[in-house]
Amino acid sequence: MDAIRKQASKLREQVARQQQAVMKQFGGGYGADGAFADEAEAQQHSKLEKLYISTRAAKHFQRDIVRGVEGYIVTGSKQVEIGNKLCEDGKKYGSENTCTSGSTLSKAALCFAKARSLMEKERGNLLKAMGTQVAEPLRAMVMGAPLEDARHLAQRYDRMRQEAEAQAIEVSKRQMKLRETSGNGDMISRLEAAESKLQELKSNMGVLGKEAVAAMTAVEAQQQRLTLQRLIAMVESERSYHQRVLQILDQLEREMVSERQRIEGAPPPAVEGSMPPPPAYEEVNGIFMRNPTVAELVETVEFFLAEAIQSYRAESETELNLAAGDYIVVRKVSNNGWAEGECRGKAGWFPYDYIEKRDRVLASKVAQVF
Repeated sequence: MDAIRKQASKLREQVARQQQAVMKQFGGGYGADGAFADEAEAQQHSKLEKLYISTRAAKHFQRDIVRGVEGYIVTGSKQVEIGNKLCEDGKKYGSENTCTSGSTLSKAALCFAKARSLMEKERGNLLKAMGTQVAEPLRAMVMGAPLEDARHLAQRYDRMRQEAEAQAIEVSKRQMKLRETSGNGDMISRLEAAESKLQELKSNMGVLGKEAVAAMTAVEAQQQRLTLQRLIAMVESERSYHQRVLQILDQLEREMVSERQRIEGAPPPAVEGSMPPPPAYEEVNGIFMRNPTVAELVETVEFFLAEAIQSYRAESETELNLAAGDYIVVRKVSNNGWAEGECRGKAGWFPYDYIEKRDRVLASKVAQVF
């Protein structure tokens, strides 16, 4: 289409040059006041050409934005799918908790899965906004009636201008023939008819040109305004998305770093005399002990399961060796920081701070408890 328009423009220029040469040679009545020597009409024609180029370039830019956003949505939808699969994998590992030495990674996996789910939800909202707030309005304008109507007016004006150019040449030829011969009534009548038609074309062309310029100017302004608005909406949507994702990632990082610091921090060194000895009771692992005193009162609680979060080495026959990850049936908790329970068929006292309560025990760990 562009090649055809360029070829047509060249042909018009050639016709215009021929017309000017004829008018200059024979000094016809269409020189300074002629159809295409008129300055106002020339300015109108130049402005319409510039508007046509401007609106065409803006239309192509809008189409490029739509295609880019559509590609972004397709790619983003695939990323959402992958992210949700990763989220499910994290949930699965965290809920199963198959690790024998603790639950730290399981907790981290659950936190990661939750954060990933929130991030993918935000990505989905971004893709939806890009489609409804950017692609759809621009696509509607590219395919809309105002632009096409304005372009049709410009094309009608262009065709009428070509017709007026041809009619001006026809008038010039008839004037030349009339000067070369003595002329007769028929030739004069035909010349007058040609001149009348030319004036009519000039008048119609002026009206149509004004309409086309007004329509194209309105379309150009609408293109500029709407495209800028959609670009701003796209930037705001992406900015909001990245801000919310950053908040989610900051929260996730705090949770995971806190958990890592908790498990990597070395247990405080035992200071001699800093903790009272465990309470005594009558029999532990077959060894008979004295009865507890009033200062060694023990709170009897309902049995519960607990997991050793760090190892403990027994220092007496009444204490119980623990390894990190061991499961214990806790039967008593004293008021001086000790707990009593059974693990691997043995019973004894151990520091209460070395364990964490658990709601369930893995099947593979049942044998260690009893």
